[in-house]
Amino acid sequence: MGLGYTIDTPVKVAHFGIDSVISIIEDELVERMREFHCKQAGEHYHQIPLKEIDHRAQRITAYLNLVQRIVRRNMEAVRLQPFTEGSDSSKYFLMLPDNSPLRADYLWMMAMEPGAERDVLEQQLRAAMTAGAIDVNIMAKIDRTVHAKNGTALPVEYAEGMAAFRGFALCDLDSSIVLSAGYNPRIYSYIATFPDFFPNAAGMARKKIILKVSDLRSAAIQGKILAKKGIPVSEFRIESGLNCGGHAFATDGVLMGPILQEFMDQRDALSVELHALCNKALAEAGRETVREVNRIRITVQGGIGTAEEDRFLRQHYGLDGTGWGSPFLLVPEATNVDPHTLQQLSEAKPSDYFMSWASPLGIPFQNFRPSTAEAQRKARIAKNRPGSPCYKKFLSTNTEFTDIPICTASRQYQDLKLKQLKEQHLDPLTYAKEAARITEKDCLCEGLGASALLKDGMTPAHKLEAVTICPGPNLAYFSRIVPLRTMVDHINGRTNLLNTGERPHMFVNELKLYVDYLRREFEHVKHAATDKQRRYIETFKANLLEGIRYYEELAPELQRQARVRIQRFTDDLKRHATEVRAMLLPEPMPA
Repeated sequence: MGLGYTIDTPVKVAHFGIDSVISIIEDELVERMREFHCKQAGEHYHQIPLKEIDHRAQRITAYLNLVQRIVRRNMEAVRLQPFTEGSDSSKYFLMLPDNSPLRADYLWMMAMEPGAERDVLEQQLRAAMTAGAIDVNIMAKIDRTVHAKNGTALPVEYAEGMAAFRGFALCDLDSSIVLSAGYNPRIYSYIATFPDFFPNAAGMARKKIILKVSDLRSAAIQGKILAKKGIPVSEFRIESGLNCGGHAFATDGVLMGPILQEFMDQRDALSVELHALCNKALAEAGRETVREVNRIRITVQGGIGTAEEDRFLRQHYGLDGTGWGSPFLLVPEATNVDPHTLQQLSEAKPSDYFMSWASPLGIPFQNFRPSTAEAQRKARIAKNRPGSPCYKKFLSTNTEFTDIPICTASRQYQDLKLKQLKEQHLDPLTYAKEAARITEKDCLCEGLGASALLKDGMTPAHKLEAVTICPGPNLAYFSRIVPLRTMVDHINGRTNLLNTGERPHMFVNELKLYVDYLRREFEHVKHAATDKQRRYIETFKANLLEGIRYYEELAPELQRQARVRIQRFTDDLKRHATEVRAMLLPEPMPA
């Protein structure tokens, strides 16, 4: 969802029992939102300045503690409200799924005549109301070493990821941190220095680890690394490689269905193995061991669009939960999208959503063509001033021209890189192609936080007001700006917000994205593929075709459980299989 879009979502939705995740990697945005919400809540705001050596962790801790206080007050206020039409206390129960016992009890209570029996049930319902989780996220790979003003590298604990993790570890929340974007050895080792992450005999920890993973292999490797330190993983959060928002971490053509099947088949064995490793480490450290094997939660997100798809994922694969992200960008009650961008999203066409190489991390990034950030990037190129001023430096990792890392989206880097390119005296077509690759990088640090500030009436620092937004491609099928309850009703199957009846099933949508991804890779190497590239293409193709065969076998179950139009579903599978088989690399030249 980006840096700012859910930066204060718990304040907006947690009192309805809805879980959400805050990105905490951008401490300057965190600090500005803390100032804003202190004023909104009538609390004193004490600035944590940059000159504080541990300002990053301190800001994050202070903000998360503030959010917790606000959520608790909001929750208590909702509990005390009368159950009347339109009240938040009624909305709490009406937004629950139809099969929720609490929703049924609420409807029964509302139909009762006033009296002692109703009063008892009403008090039971109020006691059952709990706030949604205030979880946080950091991209583990964003862990740049921070330098003092004189250029001296600060100790490792002040690196970006380490400080952000510490900010969560020292806050008052009893919640989870979602670690995404792969394995970072020093952060994973750092976890074990905080006692709140170790379990008690019942397997409960005050602070929990959620790993966002792409497949079972990644989950097992990272889970074992943490288990050997005595740290349990509470949840593996599977995300579609391409049918998701933000950065896209493509698998080698392995599709969501087969990945979920493998988790379903192996989850119990993996839980037992990780439990044994964790207990061994706890015993060796003289800590209390966990009595029983806790079944690790498995959840999934990325491209879910209908209640039928959501229900099928939970029931068929035995999942413990699902995540809906991008559609909530059209819910002003839940996320921070400035009015201009919100209107653009509501009017967008499918072609407005595209996978770009805008991220300085060198990872594919979901992008939005009409965004003001895209317009600004192109305008700077037209003025022969490509690149962005770089103030926050969170993605500064390149040392090609400098000793201290700089960002590939910065004006400094792009100017140096284009000068280097000109010295190669390439033909005009090749030069234009290579220059476009350089200038495609854009500033995410400013752009992904601007919308939150603009929505709340604040001016972004240095007046950098261009908005970057990174919805998943699935948002193309949603166009209405709606209240929170309406979106929840869509998720629960009580209304339909899709803008077309022609939306393919989420499995087919992801397959198409993978076929398009493979085609780009294929076109790039088909005339002169190395042995490594050839193996990659063939492995990718084989995995896609295996996934298609899996879906063909799954089709009758999808038709029965999820009301999938079987003929269209199988026709789409056959069409994409034909496309994949047609990508044939020429035979390698003899040595």
